[in-house]
Amino acid sequence: MGAPIIRYEAGQTPQAWTAASDSGDAKKFSVGFSPISSAAGFEPSIAPYGLLTGGAITTNATNNTVSVAALTASMAGATGASAAGVVSVAAGSATVTRPATNVAKVCSVTIDSTGAIAVVAGTDGASTTFSETRGAAGGPPFIPVGSVELGQVRLTTSAAAVVAAGEIFQVVGTHCETSGYPVYALDYGLGTVTFADVLPKIHTGSLPKKVYAKGYTPLFSAIPNTSDWVPAESTYSINSTDTYDGPVGSASSSLGQASFTAQLKDGITDAFVASKGKNLWFEFRPDRDKTIPKQLTQGILGIARSNPASGAPSASCTVTPSAATLDVAS
Repeated sequence: MGAPIIRYEAGQTPQAWTAASDSGDAKKFSVGFSPISSAAGFEPSIAPYGLLTGGAITTNATNNTVSVAALTASMAGATGASAAGVVSVAAGSATVTRPATNVAKVCSVTIDSTGAIAVVAGTDGASTTFSETRGAAGGPPFIPVGSVELGQVRLTTSAAAVVAAGEIFQVVGTHCETSGYPVYALDYGLGTVTFADVLPKIHTGSLPKKVYAKGYTPLFSAIPNTSDWVPAESTYSINSTDTYDGPVGSASSSLGQASFTAQLKDGITDAFVASKGKNLWFEFRPDRDKTIPKQLTQGILGIARSNPASGAPSASCTVTPSAATLDVAS
């Protein structure tokens, strides 16, 4: 068995835009690479598809037509997307399809995968009552995977006419997809994006919108002559308040720092010393000859150096994390 080893994030490997995979619940997505660096200048980009700016749908003087304001949309991987995964679309118009008779019909105004304004027509209803079920008669249509829904036009008359303002709908999360809704949290260690709510399954095949990610993974270098590794873990305590009916207790937790000790060459030119104050990944392996098991901790490196009158200088090092140390067993 090899001796333990502590390694730190000494560099980064870029990861190109990648389509995150749905875990099956339309809420948690895997970005396909981990751990993810958050070192200054190497922060990840998470890009759920959706409208970013502009895109207001308004009335138009031409029958069966609506105006669409200039817009930007998050559509990494789409035709014409910038390096930042943004598609810019000039102002334009969209022609909607009315029902064959005076019944409910919903048309979705979208940006398709080529970055063009496109209309997807729903199925005529049986009456003037709209359905809120995707793909149902009188309801909004499923839109193609890779498209972004800007809004809906809801009509109940067959005769050509100017679309009224009251027939245009752009409520975020119901009629309009925006990139920032719902909000999400990124797990840097596991490489997962978890949304606060289930993404609406409004795309063909009852699928949610696309989610893309790009970023960097750490390149680790060994810190020589280390010892006394302590992972960042939560500790728990109880507080109690006396009442006339007896004490009432409540639990609380706090996250501690990871720490280790390093023997230094001179405390100045040692490579990892230059990383103090940076937000980096640290890896501890109980057996340096095996890639697993290991522990991963992401946090800000703090160094307290000492220079004794005899013997080599040393450093008491801390890693101030935002999440507990991750145990990687397999």
